[in-house]
Amino acid sequence: MESIASLQIPMQNQMLLVPTVTVAEMVPYSQPQAVAGAPEWLLGSFTWRNTEVPLLAFEVLNGAPAPVPGETSRIAVFNNTGVSDELPFIALLTSGIPRLLRIVEGDLQLLAEGEPGSVARVLVGFEDNPMIIPDLTVLEQRYIDWRNGY
Repeated sequence: MESIASLQIPMQNQMLLVPTVTVAEMVPYSQPQAVAGAPEWLLGSFTWRNTEVPLLAFEVLNGAPAPVPGETSRIAVFNNTGVSDELPFIALLTSGIPRLLRIVEGDLQLLAEGEPGSVARVLVGFEDNPMIIPDLTVLEQRYIDWRNGY
C-alpha cells in the first residue's frame, strides 16, 4: 500500500497535517522584521535564501488568539501553490519541531465537515489525535490580497 510522507506540525493549541512536499524547510525561530500597517496575522517578514518571506500566524487567520513564540518555536517555510509567481514562499510560526508521518489510505478519519476555520480545509483524526489540514492556497491569497490593498 502506498503512503504519503507527511508532517505533523505543532501549533499553539492544535496540530497541522501537511504533505512533506509542501514544506521547503523548517528553520529556527528568529524575530521577524515588522511590516508597517500589518494586520495581527502578519507577524512580519524575514530573509530566507535571499528571498523576503512573510511570516503568518495561522491561529489568527483561523479565528484563534495570536501565538506566542517560545523556546521550541520554529518557522515552517512553505512552497508556493501557484496562486502568484510574485510570492514564492510563505511561512508559519510553529510551536515546535514537526514529526514525520507516513499516511496510508484509511489512516485518517474525517472529524468535521465544512470549515474547521477560514484557512483550514478539513479537521481529521490520526491515531486519535485531531489535526487540521490547512488550505495553503487561501493563506497565500489572504497575504496577496492584503499586500495589494484589498
